[in-house]
Amino acid sequence: MRLTMVLAAMAAMGGAPAAAQEPPIVVQARGAGLIGERFDGYLGYVTAPSDALRRQVSTINIRRRSLYSNLAASRKATPQEVGIAASCTLFARVPVGGYYLASEGGWQRRAPGQAAPRPDYCG
Repeated sequence: MRLTMVLAAMAAMGGAPAAAQEPPIVVQARGAGLIGERFDGYLGYVTAPSDALRRQVSTINIRRRSLYSNLAASRKATPQEVGIAASCTLFARVPVGGYYLASEGGWQRRAPGQAAPRPDYCG
């Protein structure tokens, strides 16, 4: 399956985009439960964002889209497949108290003692 190949490529590249490069407003919004990781490899809004947060999240998602498109071209996959593969790594980084949106729908919060979310397609 192409998703398996994309997952292998993501692992070889060091995984998904690093959260350490995020601006303070995004880090604070994550901690406050305003944003979270989505199953498609992009950041999403748990609650209505401020204009400043919307701009920062949009910038991050544009960078991710570019990364996914470039990797897709080199792996004969679609950017959507790469984004979904990236979500496997991004979900593994969701901290306790952090939010994530699984493909089944509905934002979920990682509880203390709960393992990092791992969708079935992540293998």
